Amino acid sequence: MGYAEFLMFTSYTKRMYIYIALIRAVNVGGTGKLPMAALKEMCEGLGFTSVRTYIASGNVVFKSSMNASKTKATLEAQLKCYAGKNIAVLLRTPLEMAAVVAANPYPEAAPSRVVAIFFDGAPPADALTKATGRKAEECALGAREIYVHYVAGMATSTLKIPDAMAGTARNMNTVVKVLEIAQSLSD
Repeated sequence: MGYAEFLMFTSYTKRMYIYIALIRAVNVGGTGKLPMAALKEMCEGLGFTSVRTYIASGNVVFKSSMNASKTKATLEAQLKCYAGKNIAVLLRTPLEMAAVVAANPYPEAAPSRVVAIFFDGAPPADALTKATGRKAEECALGAREIYVHYVAGMATSTLKIPDAMAGTARNMNTVVKVLEIAQSLSD
């Protein structure tokens, strides 16, 4: 293929980016009901490809030709149309999600007892000092996450991190699984 043919070929092919979207407040406490089949259909309708959902808590992995900010805004706008209210989407690339796994300060803990609370930007530096109800829980700030290790389990925890309301939490089992799904799309 000569240079002219290469230019013509690349002008007709779009770069596809792989994203992991974590949708906030889906199927929590009876509010924000969004069946995963509807989420998948919604994403496909937006032009995303290779769409895969994981468990009924708002995890979707897909390819998009748009950059991250445009993809996030497009999905949030569609979710607002669907739900009639703003629904936040926290977006990560496979590389960013791999960094979340690598930065987990509690790698020896049971992955079901460690959550990453995802934010759009860095969590407030004082987020953990404002936490209340802490018992045995261990907490640490990450780049765009707060990690919480529920040593005694989540069921009996009274931990409240006020700044966490701006984010969405996933346990490390889920984080690893959606990362695996995203990595499989790059094959």
